[in-house]
Amino acid sequence: MKKTTTFLCLLCFYFSLSQDIELESFATGFNRPVNIKHAGDDRLFVAEQDGIIKIVNSDGSVEPTNFLDIDAIVGSNGNEQGLLGLAFHPDFDTNGYFFVNYTNNSGDTVISRFSRIGINPTIADPNSELIILTYSQPYSNHNGGELQFGPDGYLYISSGDGGSGGDPQNNGQNLNSLLGKLLRIDVNNASASNPYDIPADNPFVGNASARDEIWAYGLRNAWKFSFDSANNDLWIADVGQNAREEINMVASTNAGLNYGWRCYEGNNTYNTSGCPSSSTLTFPVAEYSHSGGRCSITGGYVYRGTTYPNLVGTYLFGDVCTQEIGYLKFEGGSWNSTFENFSGNWVAFGEDINGELYVSSLGGTIYKVTDSLLSIDENTQNSLSIYPNPANTILNIDLPDSTSGNSTTFNIYDVQGKLIKSILKDNNDTFTSINISDLKSGFYVLEAKLDEDGKITKKFVIN
Repeated sequence: MKKTTTFLCLLCFYFSLSQDIELESFATGFNRPVNIKHAGDDRLFVAEQDGIIKIVNSDGSVEPTNFLDIDAIVGSNGNEQGLLGLAFHPDFDTNGYFFVNYTNNSGDTVISRFSRIGINPTIADPNSELIILTYSQPYSNHNGGELQFGPDGYLYISSGDGGSGGDPQNNGQNLNSLLGKLLRIDVNNASASNPYDIPADNPFVGNASARDEIWAYGLRNAWKFSFDSANNDLWIADVGQNAREEINMVASTNAGLNYGWRCYEGNNTYNTSGCPSSSTLTFPVAEYSHSGGRCSITGGYVYRGTTYPNLVGTYLFGDVCTQEIGYLKFEGGSWNSTFENFSGNWVAFGEDINGELYVSSLGGTIYKVTDSLLSIDENTQNSLSIYPNPANTILNIDLPDSTSGNSTTFNIYDVQGKLIKSILKDNNDTFTSINISDLKSGFYVLEAKLDEDGKITKKFVIN
């Protein structure tokens, strides 16, 4: 039985018309689920921090057999250690390869490739590990950990600055270190003798003072990053020190960018000793302070699904400490963000094959992100049924039987609260059809105004 937790809506008119989201419980019973990915089909794969990957079917059921169990080789004593990242090769359907990012029993980072067993889509071979890349972690925290295949087919890795506080080893700005970076490598022909290649267009190839694997630098702890499936933009949510959390967005082709850490925390100076000019740095498109107990951003995805048109183009993210989920959108020439409260320690977002979004709480539940504008009727004492929803040219309306014999005025408002259409029904029938072929695609609110001054409202979408 799916449960729904709903945001308290902001008042935009005399009924709610804000862009609010809901979380619908989708799958439960996980132990610290920190990564959610799909493998090119309608399943989700959930990585648990201790070293186990489980499969969630499209109906929310969890496969009884683990997809992969590498708990024995995963070190997860520190709060930020463990199995942290998962990415499926773009050709997983044919080659069966997937990649993980974990800290080993020595606390160091390992990027490895595993294979499924034969053509079995539900079981991987724990003995098939091919270690791609390792690097030492001087402290237990700030391990980054995300893996994503980019639109170019290369594997991107977020590494974290190595830990402690304030980047004491200056790893973020040190191009000879793999820490505090976004790495980019070619694993398409990985073998034991040649685990990865360097893409020829990596920005520091041929620079004797820099590592060839580096794509971008100046990151503190990019716990999550993602690519926009519509335009390939790269989104990096970088966890701050004591004051600011930041969201970076750039074209995925922009190479060699310096995101500023340890020199800057968000847009604020942090420690600029020995730092380059601020004019050479890339600053975030959005940031937020630690007011109200906020402390650690979990990056998400831009919504590109088809079920909830109102969310299209919206970047969703979360804060672990305040149990808030935020959404960010470019409107009116600027980036605007909104926070709403839920109950959960949000540590990972996931995107399915259809562009629908999910979010996991450390407590063990995976939620599906939905749009409250398509929620059940908020006026439960007087049920009003409209269908189809989303609609195309005709909107059918069933009024409650108690309204039989009453005249009813149907008013249609757009999302700004402007009256678009008004129709009077003066017969005794509780069923009505309205022609909406003259209305543009988008979200609307139908108000049924009864002759006794009663009102029933319902939201609907026109495709």
